[in-house]
Amino acid sequence: MKIEGLLPVGSVVMLKEGTHRVMIIGYCQRLVNEPEKLYDYVGCLFPEGFLNAERNFLFNREQIDQVFHFGYQSEGQMAYVEKIENAILKLRQE
Repeated sequence: MKIEGLLPVGSVVMLKEGTHRVMIIGYCQRLVNEPEKLYDYVGCLFPEGFLNAERNFLFNREQIDQVFHFGYQSEGQMAYVEKIENAILKLRQE
């Protein structure tokens, strides 16, 4: 599935080769031990929600296989996502 732009926080997706749904809880993440890698999203298990930091998932839009639910969208959210998209593009060019 090709995703154009970032999905809103609260969106529920299935990742390729995944067995459990994931809810998007944030954007533009890096691992401390792999700072050169940049991920579009951070997510948690759905419907469980945030359990602890070790149970979060970092992933990119091309890893999404299916979207089950789109999170809440508003003008403020769309403006924020536009800023994040620009930041991700800039960071990946560095």
